[in-house]
This record gives sequence, structure tokens and C-alpha cells, in this order.
Amino acid sequence: MRLGIIGGGQLGAMLAEAGNPLGVTSRVLDPQPASCVRRVADCIEAEYDEPRALSELSDWAQILTYEFENVPLDAVQGRPDVVPPPEALHIAQDRLHEKTFFQEHGVGTAPFAPVSRVQDLQEALVQVGTPAILKTRRLGYDGKGQALVNNVEEARAAFEELGGVPCILEGVVDFRRELSVIAVRARNGDVRVYPLAENHHRGGILRWSITPAPNLGDRQDEAASIAVRLLEALDYVGVLTVELFDVDGPLVANEMAPRVHNSGHHTIEGAVTSQFENHVRAVLDLPLGSTDVLLPVGMVNLIGAEPPLEALLAIEGVSVHRYVKAPRPGRKVGHVAVQGPDRTTVEQRLARVRELVAEHEQ
Repeated sequence: MRLGIIGGGQLGAMLAEAGNPLGVTSRVLDPQPASCVRRVADCIEAEYDEPRALSELSDWAQILTYEFENVPLDAVQGRPDVVPPPEALHIAQDRLHEKTFFQEHGVGTAPFAPVSRVQDLQEALVQVGTPAILKTRRLGYDGKGQALVNNVEEARAAFEELGGVPCILEGVVDFRRELSVIAVRARNGDVRVYPLAENHHRGGILRWSITPAPNLGDRQDEAASIAVRLLEALDYVGVLTVELFDVDGPLVANEMAPRVHNSGHHTIEGAVTSQFENHVRAVLDLPLGSTDVLLPVGMVNLIGAEPPLEALLAIEGVSVHRYVKAPRPGRKVGHVAVQGPDRTTVEQRLARVRELVAEHEQ
């Protein structure tokens, strides 16, 4: 079996690694000469939308998938050999399309309004209220491309700072915690859903997670219902992640990622079948694996720099994943999975890893 992957970052590398035990050979399209996927898969070094390179990858592979949502849409639109479906990219690449899609399918969101020009700001602020977050409609991630605003003057300055590009103004959600639901859908419509992760961000970047999230009540079923609704609306194949706010009342959707996700890295060690293997299974039309998490598991991102490997490995129940990426402030250069026989033990080990990571973080 041959899998073509568009994008050569750590997610592409983990997809390729997950395919190896199944006898799946992966080839990757990426423009970077030092992409971290090169240690596990052959690469075609070219831009994502370079027609000859895409044709070469498509001719070789049985199916094409992607590891990030900012693949140029023109390169994959209308291609039946690309999964998840390019329509999911069209929605996820634009925050206005995304919020509209959620609401059209009965999923709650923060109040929002489009801002195409500076003159739209006053009306948008009346509609959404303050405080609010002004975000670029496209290309924002890990807290980039957004600004908190409290009045028209701040909103105008932020709009200018963001380059005057089309934006969306979103109301601030008063939430208890952030959750994410990761689900996978096969070509035959079979859907499996992983236990919810509780996620902790700082500076717009995911810092650590624990799964299953504690004190869920009926939230797992509610989140699974949201995921299934969106998967079926898109006739989706592969892994889909929906980030959620836990509020008083029904869950509120923040955004979706039509791909494997950082908050699901714990599934490599902690689940019967990892999100990466299940994505490979789904896109290659293989039966899905169990999404059960057998014991509590945590995950800590390594941001900007790595602590000494020996210090991390000295903590019981730890598995270290190094992405072999050049360190720089704010860059994810690896992650640490933390396991234990019970939640209390996992939380204690997570705290030790987080302290060690904080000492070296950039």
C-alpha cells in the first residue's frame, strides 16, 4: 500500500510511522529541504501546488492525504484521490466559513460578525459586544493573527496591525475549560470517537493535555454527537478534530481541524489504536481500530527547546518524541506522553514534566 502525504512536518512524520507496521509505504510532498519527515519517508521537494510534483505523487500513491489545513485549495479542489475531502479544507481555512458551518449544523459558537473593512468594525462590535477577539479569517494558528479588543479604537488599531485583511470578530466565551474531540470516519460510514481531552493553552499554544478529561458527565456523548454530525455532513473520511469550550449550557465549538491533531498525540502510547494509524486505516479503506484509552494519559508539548533527554526519561511513565526541528521561540519541537496506573499518578508525573519543560522553554 502506498500513501501520499501533502506536508512534511511532525504530523506527516507520525502518519508515515503509523503506516509502517501495516506495510504502508509513504511518500511526502514538502518544499522544505530539512523537513522532519525525511527521516521516515521519501520526499518530493516542491511547493504544495506545483502541478508536476502533485502529479508525480498522485501517480505513485493509492490515495493522497494532508497533514495541515493550509494546503493551497486550488491544488486539491475537485481531486477524488484526496481525503479528507477538500470541502473540509475550504471550511477550515476560513474562520467565517467555519463558524457558519457549525451553526448550520446545530453546533453552538461564540457570537461573530464578518469584518471586511475598517468601516465594518463599529457595527460588528455592537453585534458581538466587548470584550471581543478580532481574528484574520485565514492563516491564523497557535494564537497568531488575532487581537483582544475592548472598543472601536482598539479594534481599528488591531485591524490595521493585522494588515487590513478580511477578519472575523468573535465574542469572548466565558468557559470553564477547553476540550477537544477527535473522531475518525471510514469510507463505509463507520465512526469511532476518542475520549475527550482536556487542554491547557498559554499564548495561544497548546501546552499540555490530559485524557480522559475529568468530570465529564454527559459531555462525552454531546461531543461525540457534534463530531458525528460534522463528519456526516461532509461525507468525511479520516480523522477530524473539533476544539470545544465547556460552558454553562451546551458545548460551544471553537474551531475544527480536518487532520490529526496535537491534542491527540497521547493516543500513540495511550490508545488501542492511535489517531495516526486510524487516519491511515480510514484513507486506505481499511477497518478502523478501537479508540479506547486504557488508562489515563497526559501529553506535554516541548516549545522552543528541549529539556535534557536524560532528565525526561528519568521520570517514570514518560515517552519522549523529538521532532528533530531547529529550536526557536514558540516552535513545537517535540512532545512527551505521560502514563500511569491512575489519574493521580498521571497528574503528579505531568506536573514534574511541566516543571522541567518550563525551565528550558523558549
